This record gives sequence, structure tokens and C-alpha cells, in this order.
Amino acid sequence: METPYTFYKKSEFIETDTGNKVSRRSLISGSQNIVLGGKTIVHSKCTIRGDLRRAGPTHQAAVLIGRFCSLGPSSVLRPPYKTYKGTFSYYPLKIGDHVDIGENSIVEAASIGSYVVVGKNCVIGRFAIIKDCCLIEDGAVIAPNTVIPPFSVVSGGSPARVVAQLPESTQEIFEARSKDSYSKFISG
Repeated sequence: METPYTFYKKSEFIETDTGNKVSRRSLISGSQNIVLGGKTIVHSKCTIRGDLRRAGPTHQAAVLIGRFCSLGPSSVLRPPYKTYKGTFSYYPLKIGDHVDIGENSIVEAASIGSYVVVGKNCVIGRFAIIKDCCLIEDGAVIAPNTVIPPFSVVSGGSPARVVAQLPESTQEIFEARSKDSYSKFISG
């Protein structure tokens, strides 16, 4: 299935030197603690919480997002947190390259590998780890601390379960799809 063209008003998006396209209607808190790898699209009403980071003298990014990612409308990305030895602390959220986060999804994972598609209305629990080349179907609720193996198809529902394996060509397919989506997201 070919990706359709998506037209946006140039006045509604900020384009960075590295090709990131960030909606003016997105909510980005703590932008100094967020790293966008390049050619990433942040849609309207997307919330990225870079202000939630580990306290202390070290400067560590709270949210790291790779290249050719798409963060869907009304999605929420916030770093995971826990109390360790009596101290409440946030930990970094790392997202690889060619990742598509669907509309209305909430992500508090420790990491999402490269070449991953997260469907609409998903909840990725705290400290979940999603390995490379995975498809998370619409409505999936992944429990905290869950590890999803590479090349997995995860069913929608609560709790989400691995129901199938993806072919080895998944990486090339997801990469081509994300590059095509970015090239067809144009001002008009």
C-alpha cells in the first residue's frame, strides 16, 4: 500500500536544520533535554516531557529520538520513573530510528528499538523494552517491565501478547515506509 501525500500549513510547523518538523500545537516541555535525530515529524497535540529527568549535576538527555520517526497526534512520550534506594528518579526514554508512534498512544518505555510501529491508542508501560523490528497493534497495553523480542507482532488488548513473528525483510519495509512518509509530508 502506497503512502498518501500529507499536506500541512507551513505556518503550523517549525522545521529545524536537521529536517525535523515540529508542530507548533505540540507540547514540548524541557526542550533542552530532548534530542531529535533528524527528519522526525512531531504532530499536533503530541506531548514530549523532557522536563522529567534525573536530578543532579550530570546533563543527560531525558528523551532521545532517532531519525525518520513519526510521533502521532495526541501521543504522549514521558520518561519512566521509579524509587530506588529511597530516591525518586526519572530515567531516559530512548527511541531508535524509523519508529512510528500512533495517535493517542502513551509511551513510558525504557527503550524502543529501530524499525518499530506502535499502533493507535496503545499504552507502553514503564521500563518496557521493545526490541528492533516490531509491530504493536492498535489498542495494545504492554505491561511495565515487559521485554518484546525482535521481529514480534504484538496483539491489541490488555494485556498485549506476542502473537506472530515478522519476516526478516521487516527492517527494509519499515525503513522504506518511514522515508516515504517523511518525503510525502509536505507544505501546501
